[in-house]
Amino acid sequence: MTPDAISACAETLFTAEQTRKLCGLISVGYPEATLDDAYAIQSALVAKKLGAGLKVAGWKIGLTSRAMQSALGITTPDSGVLLDDMHFPSGATIPAGRFIQPRVEAEIAFVLRAPLRGAKITRADVIAATDHVCASLEILDTRILRADPVSGQTRSIIDTVADNAANAGIVLGDARHAIDAFDLRWVGAIVSRDGVVEETGLGAGVLNDPITGIVWLVHRLAAYGMGIEAGQVVLSGSFIRPVEAPSGSHFCADYGPFGTVQISFA
Repeated sequence: MTPDAISACAETLFTAEQTRKLCGLISVGYPEATLDDAYAIQSALVAKKLGAGLKVAGWKIGLTSRAMQSALGITTPDSGVLLDDMHFPSGATIPAGRFIQPRVEAEIAFVLRAPLRGAKITRADVIAATDHVCASLEILDTRILRADPVSGQTRSIIDTVADNAANAGIVLGDARHAIDAFDLRWVGAIVSRDGVVEETGLGAGVLNDPITGIVWLVHRLAAYGMGIEAGQVVLSGSFIRPVEAPSGSHFCADYGPFGTVQISFA
């Protein structure tokens, strides 16, 4: 894709979010687009948001489960940027109209005490740099149609990455834990919507160990001369399928001794 095309796509996504009106699939409009192009669009989109006064608060890792990768025909996760307007306290109610088509996922969040940079970062480095981990819910949203109305083609990894990995919101649990207080592979959640259990899962669903996802992200960012900064939050990847979040719904993610996270949608 040309620089002008990348800029135009970023502007279209920015407008879609502002107006709450879905735009067409980038993978249909630009069938030649590569994953690098998609990340370039994401970067341009985030730059527009930073220009509007927002600040980077961290990163999210997506498509970490084997099931989600198989569904999209890929073998690698994706990533997106968390911004400071995405944070909601546990127990809060999301105002009506804030999102377009929100969904919810359960994840383990990492909060760093030290920066992580470089292509040689190891699992031990991630452990040493982590201040604490906690339960979290990620709110996903889309600014792109789920399927093209003419061809029926569904969203691809190109669309998802360009759309900042469907980032919308983050809800952190109040309980904080040292990274070695639990075996994160066995930390799981029971996720209920309106009192009905919708999904359950374990941390091992994330690349067999959520820490592996953080290593992957640092290595990916290193290729662009970037890294994760001290104080930033990293969502390590969902171990459940996304659950639709219609107006009037209430979610509770029960992680047992690891904590509880709740969010409602007006």
